[in-house]
Amino acid sequence: MAPEEGGDSQARQESASIRAQLDRMLASSEFLAPERGRRFLQYIVEETLDGHGEQLKASTIAQAVFGRDASFDAQNDPVVRIEAGRIRRAIERYYLVSGGSDPIRITIPKGGYVPHFSSGENDSKPGDVSAPSYEKKENPPGHERPLTYRDLLLPIGIPALLGAMVVLALIRPLASYLLPAGTLPAPAQSMLNSKTRIVVEPFAALGATAQGADFAKGVVDQLIAKLVKVDDFVVLAPGQSGMEPIGPLFNLQGSALVEGGAALRLHVRLINGADGTVVWANQYDRDLSDQTILDVEDEVAAQITKEISTSRKLGRSGSEP
Repeated sequence: MAPEEGGDSQARQESASIRAQLDRMLASSEFLAPERGRRFLQYIVEETLDGHGEQLKASTIAQAVFGRDASFDAQNDPVVRIEAGRIRRAIERYYLVSGGSDPIRITIPKGGYVPHFSSGENDSKPGDVSAPSYEKKENPPGHERPLTYRDLLLPIGIPALLGAMVVLALIRPLASYLLPAGTLPAPAQSMLNSKTRIVVEPFAALGATAQGADFAKGVVDQLIAKLVKVDDFVVLAPGQSGMEPIGPLFNLQGSALVEGGAALRLHVRLINGADGTVVWANQYDRDLSDQTILDVEDEVAAQITKEISTSRKLGRSGSEP
């Protein structure tokens, strides 16, 4: 029993060290994350330390942290994925600016939401905190792992992959002779010419409040997620509008002001990239006292997307009512 008690004591000590590191990070002025992002980070760390890391899915996080119900669909509502990206950037900045000498490093590897804890000096050292680690251990001598179908097929798969690469290398030069340089097949070219390109620019946060800045970022993320689902639109990142001289181009701009923590005023406009004229504009006033900012972001973004997609002033891409 003594070894087991010693192991439990070490696990408790490691968990306490991780929680102390989390508190240190959240208390730092260099950890630039909104309140909902901090709740997100605290939740996934505590769940992992409690042994529930394998249950950290987008659906469980959305319900526990962001107030979504059981009908949450991660494909249509990217709130968890977006917030995870923000927290990853905030954590990276914290360790670069002020947390470089911290004893423990907390990260969220891409592709999932289970945090990883390691020694602050070197993430690859064997001194990584073991509480949330799921690394596979080597089999002891005399207990060799039995052969699997994967082991038998691997020697066949590598030559097959190399053969496919050779075939592609031969086909691509042939295609360059059949098609003129810089051109697309007629159906693809026609489809691109029929679409409207929209550049969603970062919205300005007026009033210098953290809540306003958080809303401005969140509503832009929601707009991009909803506009890309409109078949007639091609959504471009800022600064990329001049890469392909095909199809109409419009810039979506806006500004957000949150007054008193409850009153939201959002101005949005759509500008023709060819001559700079404003082809559509609207103002949205919302009361934040009886609903969450995430719900307002989703509702306003859906309304803006609907109004833009049905506008007659978008030329060929606007749907005629």
